[in-house]
Amino acid sequence: MKFIYVVDHFVPFPTSEYGGVWNVIAENDEECFDLITEEDGEFNSQYFSELRQNINKADKYSLLDELPSKVVTSFLT
Repeated sequence: MKFIYVVDHFVPFPTSEYGGVWNVIAENDEECFDLITEEDGEFNSQYFSELRQNINKADKYSLLDELPSKVVTSFLT
């Protein structure tokens, strides 16, 4: 079963002032983390623990159809 994750994304200034939201189709939290860090090649590894916490707290909705895992959309500032 796959889920759509709605992940709040915040990176402090000076990298970003606000953050954004990731919408990701993934089987589990680890796959969601991998997809986000692969998609955003500039994601600073010092924020990996915060990203993992945000994924853990993210709203997750189960999907009826078996869709491919991917980042659906992202809005980052």
